[in-house]
Amino acid sequence: MAIFVVALIIFISADILIRYILKVINDKKLKKERESVLNETMNIDFSTEAVSLKRAEVPNPKARIICVDDENVILDSFRKILVLDGYSVDTVNSGEEALGLVKSNDYDFCFTDLKMPTMDGVEVCKSVKYLRPDMDVVIITGYATVETAVETMKVGAMDYVQKPFTEDELLEFVKKCLIKRNDRIKRELKPRVHIAHVSESTKLSQGEFAIPGGVFIAPGHTWVSVSIDGTASIGMDDFSKKLLGDIDDIELPVVGEKIAKGEKIFTLKQKEKVLSFLSPLSGTITEINHDLLENLLTLDHSVYAKNFFCKIKADKLDTELKDLKIGKEAVIFYQEEIDRYTDTVKELIQPKDSMFEEALFAGHMGKMDEKIWNHLSGEFFNK
Repeated sequence: MAIFVVALIIFISADILIRYILKVINDKKLKKERESVLNETMNIDFSTEAVSLKRAEVPNPKARIICVDDENVILDSFRKILVLDGYSVDTVNSGEEALGLVKSNDYDFCFTDLKMPTMDGVEVCKSVKYLRPDMDVVIITGYATVETAVETMKVGAMDYVQKPFTEDELLEFVKKCLIKRNDRIKRELKPRVHIAHVSESTKLSQGEFAIPGGVFIAPGHTWVSVSIDGTASIGMDDFSKKLLGDIDDIELPVVGEKIAKGEKIFTLKQKEKVLSFLSPLSGTITEINHDLLENLLTLDHSVYAKNFFCKIKADKLDTELKDLKIGKEAVIFYQEEIDRYTDTVKELIQPKDSMFEEALFAGHMGKMDEKIWNHLSGEFFNK
């Protein structure tokens, strides 16, 4: 018996030792990978997105952070310390550049200096919380007074960090911020509509509607993502997919076809029922998504990102983008549309059917008869 116990202890000790060695090896590998990310960042030109942008992206980051400060030494410290600890970090020198990136990228945190020449941290915080209410903002300050803390909290800041800081102090602070953010998300009831980081591989909850940061939403429930050269990716939004449910087929436009805003751009089929969507922009079709046509089930995971329907070289971006919603305006639009849809269905369903009067569910509109389907199509999508 004693021999067995000794053997068991040796076995457990060996297992623990092996796990520890593997962890050390893995940690060293990760550190080398993150160090290489930092080195590559210094040699890549990101000026097409923002003049002062330096980007360091690591695989499977703990969080995505944008940091804005007019002192490069602070930005360099942030980038080096946080990237080596497993965070993806973008840094810029001005609030204006930061807001431009917030519109087109998905971040969990924005760290902003309080005292900057053209746009201070309070204004950056206000603007970020307007564009991306789901993002957490942290103020960087060398003037950490009670008045400063109270002021930034009033406009939505999560917390503030005082500079100068040591490596350990920053790591511990960011760790606490991440824990605080995750705890808040777990405690809150999931909102009906929220801005979120989603990709084509992210499956969204059936009980919520999502809009990625930087994506425009059109009145007829198509989404638009604009690239630097003016080419726009277009698809059906999450509101459409959730209400329609399963889709049997899609008819897409032809490459080279010129389309004016408000003309039919693609059509969905669900058995004998069809639903046409109108183009949110004017221009020429440059690409259709053949991969999507081959596997429509990818839309069950996400309708955004790589699951676009087509791309268009836009002719009138300056005038036509103003009719689309982004950020907080898109969230408000979704909330209004959900309420309007619910009220419309209650009026249309006669006699009353409790199945449709209760909360929305995936495929809600898809279960309607053709007459009601056509009415809802005109009310919500053919515009």
